[in-house]
Amino acid sequence: MKNKILIVLISLTGLVSFSQKSITWEDLSKVEFTEKFYPSYDQNFLEPKFSESVKALEGELIMITGYFLNIDPNEKMYILSKGPMASCFFCGIGGPETAMELQFKSKPKFKTDDIIVVTGKLVLNKDDIEHFNYILTECEGQL
Repeated sequence: MKNKILIVLISLTGLVSFSQKSITWEDLSKVEFTEKFYPSYDQNFLEPKFSESVKALEGELIMITGYFLNIDPNEKMYILSKGPMASCFFCGIGGPETAMELQFKSKPKFKTDDIIVVTGKLVLNKDDIEHFNYILTECEGQL
């Protein structure tokens, strides 16, 4: 009986780990940007042109590691960054492809600059300048 339970647990663990795709920041770097003028803001913003390999990830359940940035917990604005807060793209280091917006299932308990592993569904955002180019929805994370 114990052997059967062990086999079932191992099988379920395998299914969970194979149902998500582990990606890296290098995978997300395959994007080009051009400036596009937005009259409602009276300024230019970078518009992404995602490579085919990035487009293939859209809608997939992915797993990625990065630095947690707690930008505005009251507004539920959380970011995963390739680098820590002191060297994120807001500070001029790297581009928009080095960060993603996180939309958690429940409020996270991480602190800024915690290195975390996040799992969620990847959404590619080309047009809505109110959000990041990469958005991870239905997120769960762990240290």
